[in-house]
Amino acid sequence: MAPSIPPLRSAIDRTNFKPSPEREPLWRHVLGECLRGLRHERGEKLSETARRAGVSPQYLSEMERGVKEPSSEMIAAVAGALDVTLVDLTLAVAESLRSAQNSTSRGATCSAAYALAA
Repeated sequence: MAPSIPPLRSAIDRTNFKPSPEREPLWRHVLGECLRGLRHERGEKLSETARRAGVSPQYLSEMERGVKEPSSEMIAAVAGALDVTLVDLTLAVAESLRSAQNSTSRGATCSAAYALAA
């Protein structure tokens, strides 16, 4: 008979656990906001950007809504279709996450990415 392995979470004291009122946004959500903002700044339809990126409009929509965890190749393809480098897009997402962490507002914005589109 195999020895009993205790659950890993049993050592956590849950009596003092208080969820933070402000949750840090997920990277994929902020990425999606940035991509959508860049696309809107260019005045493009989802299907136009998706065609140039070589992805389906449905997939790009899921990326923009933060539903998908896209691969770096997919992110690079969409960034290229929006005439933004992968480095600039990544920095814009990181800056947006940093500002969301420092602010008290719930939603993150991607104003840094909008500047990249100009």
